[in-house]
Amino acid sequence: MKEDLREILMDIRPDVDFDNETELIDGGILESMDIVAIVGEIKEAFDVTIGIEQLIPENFNSEGAILALIERLQDED
Repeated sequence: MKEDLREILMDIRPDVDFDNETELIDGGILESMDIVAIVGEIKEAFDVTIGIEQLIPENFNSEGAILALIERLQDED
């Protein structure tokens, strides 16, 4: 799953160091259009729906946070 997420993130923003970055949102690295693209790709790749209530910086500040969000959503199904 992590490899699939990494591929999505790198396709959208190949210039970002997803291994080490922990302030993707708070640091202004990802913009709103990046998030829209990431959410769409996650829905398609992992068959989960990210609701508006999950669109908070804590869920998108790092690759690990995004992965944790996906895992939580899959567990809810």
